[in-house]
Amino acid sequence: MPKKLYDISIDKQERRALEKIVSSGKSSAKEVLRSNILLNSDSSGGRVPVKTRDLATLLNTSTTTVQNVRKRYCNSSMDETIKRKKRETPPITPKVDGEFEARLIALACQQPPAGYAKWNLRLLADKSVELGYIGNVSHMTISRVLKKRT
Repeated sequence: MPKKLYDISIDKQERRALEKIVSSGKSSAKEVLRSNILLNSDSSGGRVPVKTRDLATLLNTSTTTVQNVRKRYCNSSMDETIKRKKRETPPITPKVDGEFEARLIALACQQPPAGYAKWNLRLLADKSVELGYIGNVSHMTISRVLKKRT
């Protein structure tokens, strides 16, 4: 039998917090699952922790998930274990920045070109590319930027 690597010992205050997460019904399913894993893995106060395989079967999850939650709890805080880690950078860098937004709004406030009564989204997109404000841009992106600033 493999040696137990992560011994979970939860104090009374953390136990109350975990039980509140499980019983309140206001937390996400993953938070409840992680809380249940920690509660059942607790060895403080003479408790016998549930084995990894049995706990995974009981909570309808994988043994890897149980091991990862235990490992994360031992290496970091309880909040970091329960909550989802926030992403540091977005998956795609935003194309539109504040400088482009300011230039676009200034362009939209100017007189439209000859032959047009007012600016439309495609015309604004074409003109901003023509003036070199941005490499290429969709008229829908222009719509979102202007809608945000209305």
